[in-house]
Order: sequence, then structure tokens, then C-alpha cells
Amino acid sequence: MEISEEDLRLINALQISPRISWSDAGEVLGVHATTLASRWDRLRAAGAAWTTAHLMGDPKDMCLAMVDIDCEMHLRPDVTSAVATLPEVITVEEAASNRDLTLTVITQDLEQFSTHVLPRLKEIRGLTKYHTALCTRIHTSGYAWRLNVLTKAEQQALRALAGPESANPSAPDAMVLPLPESHLALIPFLARDGRATAAEIARALGRNPATVQRQLGRVLNSRMLSFRCEIAQQFSGFPITVQWFANVPAGEHEAAATELRAIRNIRFSASTTGRTNFTMIMWLRSLAEVMEMELTIQQRIPGIELVESVVMLNTAKRVGWMLNPDSTATGKVVPPYGELLPDGI
Repeated sequence: MEISEEDLRLINALQISPRISWSDAGEVLGVHATTLASRWDRLRAAGAAWTTAHLMGDPKDMCLAMVDIDCEMHLRPDVTSAVATLPEVITVEEAASNRDLTLTVITQDLEQFSTHVLPRLKEIRGLTKYHTALCTRIHTSGYAWRLNVLTKAEQQALRALAGPESANPSAPDAMVLPLPESHLALIPFLARDGRATAAEIARALGRNPATVQRQLGRVLNSRMLSFRCEIAQQFSGFPITVQWFANVPAGEHEAAATELRAIRNIRFSASTTGRTNFTMIMWLRSLAEVMEMELTIQQRIPGIELVESVVMLNTAKRVGWMLNPDSTATGKVVPPYGELLPDGI
């Protein structure tokens, strides 16, 4: 499949406003609503792009852990498949470093991580060792990454039309609103399709559409979820994923994060516990950019100590979505609060 410039413009629009109506998006992009809907259906069917919602994992409200996994070499595919089925493990990547796999894990709290997730990791055949770092603050997350193919005026217009799901869920003043059990049942459907409507969810759950509409509004305003439009990495122009582990002087983490946000490649940055206290993930155009980016980081953040860089060989799962080796989506989703969802709602 080939991605056109018009496809990239549509994806960029949905990155800014994931749940915008096709009519509103059409007004901004100068394209008929039915054309946009058809184009989006084609991109989704090919696994080239998708919208999703996942638990934010903000350390103020939840536990976000990054777990390095070692496994027996001949059993690595089995271990990868096993950890990917765990709903708490939202991302699974194969690393070219002194760990075999890296996992991103979100749980309700540290106790759930310790008593519910770790015991299941220990039961996986072929998994020989794990090392955990806990996130103490998220500075930048993947929902904010942009293709930047739209004009500034178009981006501003889309932001003006964006709903509550487009707000920064990790903003300092953001408060997660607790949701009743009945509302949590909506989350798996939003994980499968970040643009799922109340009518679609109501049909699937056998609930009254008006009731689900109210529940959906509350979920969107809860700040519990991070909404994003993802693109298969091979089509993004940035096929290389690199994670750095670093040490930043105490009290300078926010300043470091501010400098990193000015770099368009940044996908994730956070303060952590463990052998290092700061980590960042970027998408790059080539391996040659690794050294260039390290120089840029050190120039922007003079006090930073870059301890280790890790290039990812493959992503098996990204924020709940199972991926093919070519980075396209398989259509299978392992959502929180739900079993593996089939294709479609």
C-alpha cells in the first residue's frame, strides 16, 4: 500500500482531533466528508492508521512501569506472544541491546503491578529475568506526536474544533475523575476505535443509546484515557525507534522536558526510578541520526548524562494494538477492562 499526501493530511488532522466529525474535518481540509470517511476506512482496513484510547498511566493516578525482559533465545517468540496477551502490558518491543524485550505496563496502582502482573510474568515459560523501572512523572507522550504536514492555520482550526479527548491528559492541573463500573465497559470499544460512537457502543452492549451517550461524555471528560491517531511507523517517514536512558540533575527534569518538546521526533519522555532517572523515546529517519540526536540532546540539556541508547528491532504491540512485523496493525486489540476484541465493534 502507498500513502498519499492527502492520506497524511487526514492522519495529521485526526492526530490533532481524533474524534472530529467528517463534516468539520472536511471544512478544514477542503475535502468532502464522504471522501474523508472512505479514505479513513481504506487506511484502517490496511492497518496503515488507526485511532485508539488507552489508560493514561499518569503516576498521580496509576502505576506506569517499564520492564526489561530477558528470555531464552529460542523461546523469544513464545515469550513475546505471551506477554502481549496481558492487558496491563500495553506495549511490547524487541530491543537490540542487553535486554531482549521492553514492556510498558499500566496498572491501577503499584500493588496491582506487584501482586497481579509480576506473578504472571514469572509463570511464562522461557522468561528468565526482568528488571523494572517505575515512572514518577510523564513529560511527553505519544498522543502529542504529529506528522506536521498541515499548515499552521489548519492545525489551529482543528484544535478549535477538538473535543475534551484532545486535551493534555498529563497537564499539571489535570484531574482524573473516577468512573463507575458501568462506564468502564465503554473503554474496550474506545481502545478498538477511538472514534466509536455512542450508537455503536450501545448496540454492542445492548444498552439504551441515550444512556451510553451520557456515559461516553463522562468517559471523554474523565481524563482517564489518552486518545491518539496512530500511523504504521513504516509510513511515518521515521522508521527507527530509539530509547535513551539518562540521568538528569534533581530539579532540572521539567526544564529538560521542555527542551525535548521542541524536538519534533520526541514520542515519550518521563522521570523514572532505577539505574537512571530519565528516559526518552524518539522516532528517527535513520540510524545515522542517533549520534546527531545525542549531540542535539546534550546541547539543549547541558547537565544530562546519556547512559544508554537502545534501538528497537520490532514492535509487537503498541498501546494495546497487535502489530505485524511491517508495523501495520493486525486489527487485534488487547484492551483494558476487556478480553481480546474481534475485528470491528
